Amino acid sequence: MVDRFIMDAATAKGLLHQMLRIRRFEDASAEQYSRGNIRGFLHLYSGEEAIAAGVMQALRHDDIILSSYREHGHALARGIAPSVIMAEMFGMADGCCRGRGGSMHLFDVATNFYGGTAIVASHLPMAVGMALAIRKRDEHRIVCCFFGDGAAAEGTFAESLNLAALWSVPVLFVCENNQYAMGTALQYSHAEKDIAQKGRAYGIESVHVDGMDLLAVIDAMRHAEAVVRTARKPMLLVCNTYRFRAHSMFDAELYRSKDEVVQWKRRDPIDVFTTWATGCGLLTEDAVAQIETTVANEITEAVTMASQGDLEPVEDLERHIYATE
Repeated sequence: MVDRFIMDAATAKGLLHQMLRIRRFEDASAEQYSRGNIRGFLHLYSGEEAIAAGVMQALRHDDIILSSYREHGHALARGIAPSVIMAEMFGMADGCCRGRGGSMHLFDVATNFYGGTAIVASHLPMAVGMALAIRKRDEHRIVCCFFGDGAAAEGTFAESLNLAALWSVPVLFVCENNQYAMGTALQYSHAEKDIAQKGRAYGIESVHVDGMDLLAVIDAMRHAEAVVRTARKPMLLVCNTYRFRAHSMFDAELYRSKDEVVQWKRRDPIDVFTTWATGCGLLTEDAVAQIETTVANEITEAVTMASQGDLEPVEDLERHIYATE
């Protein structure tokens, strides 16, 4: 377990800032969606912040990140500015994909963030292919691939694990097991509910971690990063977590009880980490309040900039669509 002698005050502030920024960004996204400023599908990351923050802090800038459609938290933790992501969701030209991708298709070359993919589990073989390229080039970076428990029930998941193990490529599979694939509980979609067992079946080191505990994620991620980068082989990290909001903004959420959600919210990763950090003396109540204020200003600025942005010019709409040569 990570302790106060390893983590200093500056690191604790940075991690809390990351998690709070994700939470407040998602709150603002839900509000803007309700106002009609964000359209299409919107899948929020609230409750899973410890995973994005804990995993990203162990990765290098040149490592490659792949994610699913619930990727706002990953993109923010990776360093994409809130204003750029919000502009993308508003459909503005200042967005990371010039407003063409929206919520589910964030992409940013500068941070090696290669999506945001809408088709469940479609990015897993992409991650294996990228890791294979890294191996063939004898590079020392790794691929980190985020996906949910729903993706772990797809055939592509098994195929990707098989090839990753067969070719011994440096890819870290991070399963964010939030207990529900859309509205289907884990026990109704997985004959083997222990997802880590699926990785072990292919000879891949696979471990579980409490995804609601930032310190546990950091501890597990330090080991996982060392295995993948140093041993040059795949690993599966299963983070057991819970999304506080519905699957998407269209979800009536009839598949789980309100009491269940309340019970999980008592283990809010932000509250758990804040309590630990203040108890250790790494953070003061004033420092936490200052972080809250800073984050609130960042999100307000992001929404303001997005709402004042420009749509892509009509004459540019065929760019990146048709070959010109």
